[in-house]
Amino acid sequence: MTDTKVETRQFQAETRKVLDIVINSLYTERDIFVRELVSNAADALEKYRHISLTEKPEFDKDVPLEINIDCDAKRHRLTITDTGIGMTREELETNLGTIAHSGSGKFLEELAEAAKKDINLIGQFGVGFYSVFMVAKRVRVQTRSWDGSEGHEWESDGAGTYTIRECPGLHRGTKIIIELKDDAEDYANKFTIERIIKQYSNFVPFPIKVDGKTVNTVQAIWTRSRSEITEEEYTEFYKFIANAVDEPMYRLHFSTDAPLAINALLYVPKENYELMGMGRMQPAVNLYCQKVLIDQHSEHILPEWLRFLKGVVDSEDLPLNISRQALQDNALVHRLRKVLTKRFLKFLADEAKNNPEKYAEFWKTFGIFLKEGATSDFEYRDEIGKLLRFESSATEPGEMTSLDDYIDRMKEGQDAIYYINGPSRSAVEHGPYVEMFKKRDIEIIYTLEPIDDFVLSHMGTYRDKKLVSADRADLRLPEAADKEDKGETPAETLPEEQVKEICSFIKEVLGDKVQEVKPSTRLVDSPAMIVNVDGLMTSSMERVLRATAREDSMLPIGGKKDMEINPASPLIRKLGALRTSDADFARDVVWQIYDNAMIQAGLLVDTQEMVSRNYRILERLAGDNTADEPGEK
Repeated sequence: MTDTKVETRQFQAETRKVLDIVINSLYTERDIFVRELVSNAADALEKYRHISLTEKPEFDKDVPLEINIDCDAKRHRLTITDTGIGMTREELETNLGTIAHSGSGKFLEELAEAAKKDINLIGQFGVGFYSVFMVAKRVRVQTRSWDGSEGHEWESDGAGTYTIRECPGLHRGTKIIIELKDDAEDYANKFTIERIIKQYSNFVPFPIKVDGKTVNTVQAIWTRSRSEITEEEYTEFYKFIANAVDEPMYRLHFSTDAPLAINALLYVPKENYELMGMGRMQPAVNLYCQKVLIDQHSEHILPEWLRFLKGVVDSEDLPLNISRQALQDNALVHRLRKVLTKRFLKFLADEAKNNPEKYAEFWKTFGIFLKEGATSDFEYRDEIGKLLRFESSATEPGEMTSLDDYIDRMKEGQDAIYYINGPSRSAVEHGPYVEMFKKRDIEIIYTLEPIDDFVLSHMGTYRDKKLVSADRADLRLPEAADKEDKGETPAETLPEEQVKEICSFIKEVLGDKVQEVKPSTRLVDSPAMIVNVDGLMTSSMERVLRATAREDSMLPIGGKKDMEINPASPLIRKLGALRTSDADFARDVVWQIYDNAMIQAGLLVDTQEMVSRNYRILERLAGDNTADEPGEK
C-alpha cells in the first residue's frame, strides 16, 4: 500500500538557526548558491556513474548524465535538474531536514559571530543547499532514487517547516524548482546564469545546459595526461584562463599524489604589466577541487612574489568545512603552497640550464619578482639564489651570469662573492671600488638595480660563500698569487707619518661627515673613496632609503662612513704640501675630494655648494696661470 499523505515537519533546531542567519544576515555573494547547487548535482552524477559500473541498474539506464537549467523570466522561476543518483524519502529528509555532522554549538557560534562581522558566510562556512534561500521565497525538490523506488517532493519556504509528499512519474535524479524573491529575479535571466556557470562551474565534467544550450564547453585539460594534450590545446586553454591573445612564455603541467594529490597547470605570460606601468598585478591562479572553483585568483596557494603566474591548481585533498570556498586547514594550505612553489622554482632551474637564452628573456621580464621573493621569503632563499642573474666583470656588457658560475670561477683562497652597485656598468667600471679587483683579476658582480643590494645583503650567503659589498670598510681581498706578475710593485707614496698627518687634516675639515679617514689598501688610481662602516648598509641601499623617506621623517638615514685615501695619488701627495702653504685652499680641495667620492658612491651631495666651490678652485687655478697668458708679464 502506497503512502500518499503529505507530512509537515519542523527543521532541526540547528538547521533553523542556520537558515535564519543565511536569510537575514547575508545579502552579498548571492551567486554562490548556483555554484553550490550545480556542484551538488555534479556529485550526484558522479555517484551514479560509479554505481552504474558496480550495480548495473536497469532503471532509467539510458538517460544521459547531464545538468539542465531552465530560466523562466516571466514567472521568476529557476529550475536545476540533474540525472544523477537521486534520493529516497529517507535520504531526502536526512539531507534537507538537517545539517549532517555540523549542527554543533561551536559551529553555530562561529557562524553567528561571522554574521555580526558581515563576513561572507557562504564563503567562510558554507551551507550547501541552504544557500538557495538567499534568493528563494519557496523551493521544491523533486527526486527519485536510482533504485527505482517511488519519487518524492520536498517543499519549504525556509521559515521553519518543510513538507514531504509522494511525487509519481519522476525520472531518476533531482529537480530543484526555485521561486525567486522579488529582489532576486535576475537569476531567472539565462545570461546571468551562464555568467555564473562560466565563472564557477565551467569545468564540471558533465554537460551543463542552460535553456538547452551547453555552457561549459572548455575542457579541464589539467586533469588529462600531458601526452594526450596538443600544443594548440595548451595555448587555447591559456588564452581562455588568462584572457590573453598571445602565447605564453613558459608552461608547467604536473601532477603529484604525495604529499598531496595535485593537478596543476601554470603559465608564465610574455609580458610583465607592472614594468609597463599598469599597476600591481593581482594573483591569477584559480584553485579548484574536483574541477569546481574554490577560490578564484587565489591569494593563498602561491606566495605573492609569484603573482605573475596564470593557471589552475586542482587538489582533491583540500578540507572544506561544509563549503567549497573556506580553506579550513591552514597547515595543509601551506603544504600546498610549498609544493607548488618548489616545483615551479625547480622548473625554472631546469629551464635555465637547458635553454639559457630563453631563461635570459624570462629573467629580463620577470626577474624583479624573484628578487622580491629573495628579500621577502627566507623559506625559498636557496632555490631563488640559483635563479638570480647579474652582469659581472667576467661577462660582456648585457650578458648575465649566475652565482653558481661565479663560484666556479673563483680564485684559489677566495671565500666570498663580491658585488658593487652603480647606475650603469660604465659608472661601476670607472669607479674606485673595482680598481683592486681589476688589478688582482678578481671577479666582481655588478648590481645595476637598487633592489639588487637588498637581495644580496638579505641573502647573506650562498653555498656557504659570503656575499660582500665592495663598499664595505672592512673589505679584505685575497692576496694576489704573484704580486710581481700582477704588477703590484710599490708605487711612489708618502711616508707613513705624512699620511697620518694628511688623514688627521682631512678628518678635521670634514668633521662628523666621516667617522674615520685612513689610508686605503685597495685604491690604485683614484685619490679617495667612501666606504660603509655598517656592513648591512650599502650605498645603493642608502640611496633607496633617502628616495623613499618622508620629508618629515626624524629617523636617521644611512650608516656610518669612513673615507679611504690613496697615498700614492698625485692629488693626495700635493694636498700634503698645500695644507701648510694655503690652508684655506687645501680645505676646499678636501671638500671637493669628499664630494667627488660621494658622487662615485652614488650618494647625494649639496650640488649648490659644490658648484660654488668648483668656481673658487677654477678661479684659483686661473689666477695661478695668468702669467702665462699672451700680453701678460
